[in-house]
Amino acid sequence: MFVAAHVAGLPLSWQLLAGDAMTAVTLLLLALLKNSELRAEHAIQRKLDALAAALLEGRGAEGGQAAEDLRKAIRMEDET
Repeated sequence: MFVAAHVAGLPLSWQLLAGDAMTAVTLLLLALLKNSELRAEHAIQRKLDALAAALLEGRGAEGGQAAEDLRKAIRMEDET
């Protein structure tokens, strides 16, 4: 966009406006990408929590250190 404004011979103010518009679009795309990344990360964590809960239910009355560690690990990211 900036190159097109420069090649077209537009005044400096229009070239600066084109540069500012490109910056705004870049920041918007970056925010959308980060939001998508966070949503995917949360979805993966929810799936892992569901798997861990299913493992705990499957163990039933059996205890042990592994079951206790798994119980503590579920939803650990909420504590941090």
